[in-house]
Amino acid sequence: MPVDLWLGFLLAAILISVTPGPGAVTSMSAGLQYGYWSAVPAILGLQAALLIQLAIVAAGLGALLATSPLLFGLVKIVGAAYLIWLGIQRWRLPIAAIDRGVALSATAKGLFMQGLLVNLSNPKAVVFIAALVPQFVDPAQPRWPQFALIGASMCIVDTVVMSGYALLVSRLRRWLDDARALRVEHRLFGGFFITAGVVLLASSRH
Repeated sequence: MPVDLWLGFLLAAILISVTPGPGAVTSMSAGLQYGYWSAVPAILGLQAALLIQLAIVAAGLGALLATSPLLFGLVKIVGAAYLIWLGIQRWRLPIAAIDRGVALSATAKGLFMQGLLVNLSNPKAVVFIAALVPQFVDPAQPRWPQFALIGASMCIVDTVVMSGYALLVSRLRRWLDDARALRVEHRLFGGFFITAGVVLLASSRH
């Protein structure tokens, strides 16, 4: 891949990552609830989903999702339902559930899966990648090394941006030591997840 083509993709990846979406909400929610380092598995889950979505596009299956209203609609409904379910769970989370001594092994597994499913169940991401990535692939060069470079660039950029979100909100944790502040935090991020689900449900393929 020519350097100028890669720089163009890098700029696009940065602009996409800094735009708030379900991934940013997931990163900030985990960072605020558990702290930055405990939010890292959620961020890694988001990146794992990105790589799977890129592999789907590279295999030519992204076009199937983009052109099949039924398949797109089914994935969209599942993704929206999952986001809304996360929002309801967060909204109803008991104050006592915020335990600073949460076992990291259990938390890490759950947060990784949450990040994976949040990104993986968003069909618009696959359609968007399918529309964006081919513009930066040089047909005169081998495809898979270019897709590998695109995947690495995309994940590095998104990891840095999502880490920034999580680190930023983790600084606010010291103000969440009383029940009222914790209740507000639960309702705020619960509302964010529910809103993201409703927006996804109302979205189209275009």
